[in-house]
Amino acid sequence: MALRLTEIFYSLQGEASRAGLPTVFVRLTGCPLRCTWCDTTYSFSGGEPASIESVLAEVGKYPARQVCVTGGEPLSQKECLPLLTALCDAGYEVSLETSGALDVTNVDARVARIMDLKAPDSGESAKNRWENLAVLNRCDEIKIVIASRSDYEWARDVLRERQLAQICPILFSPAQGLIEPQSLAEWILQDGLEVRLQLQLHKLLWGNMQGK
Repeated sequence: MALRLTEIFYSLQGEASRAGLPTVFVRLTGCPLRCTWCDTTYSFSGGEPASIESVLAEVGKYPARQVCVTGGEPLSQKECLPLLTALCDAGYEVSLETSGALDVTNVDARVARIMDLKAPDSGESAKNRWENLAVLNRCDEIKIVIASRSDYEWARDVLRERQLAQICPILFSPAQGLIEPQSLAEWILQDGLEVRLQLQLHKLLWGNMQGK
């Protein structure tokens, strides 16, 4: 079965602990979620068929050792798992950006899983697969996009009740145009949360340009 590929591009990683590192992004097509603030809706459909070999060949054209497999929701494609393993076998440092709605158990152990938890304003919080928390480790990261004060309070309560900071690093990210980053920073400080405020570096540098 072939992969369905939206794009491969070379840029700086804009998020999580690898922010700022030159990275090759492999964006797969398709996603079962429809988050209200999604900024990659162009990846929901279309795309081109691609083999794992052709993806590796394209990735190999760039000088980066970091590769991020993203979407859409990459795990919605069965061939994503062997693609991740092939990238690791080729010597890349691989991360996976996933929605948190699908099972991450069988992802290659060498891959850093950057997993979302969907807050209520996303419209998709009912899709959170809480069982995933049991298989994450310190090499993984949990990201929560926050679009309002009520989203923040939800995230704060989940952080405390499920002791997320004991599992892996936690990222709180303001939804662009819906909440001021300064407000989110102040709330985090007021509550003394053990989380990292994440601003999307690529958007600060290039705005919403596709392929960046």
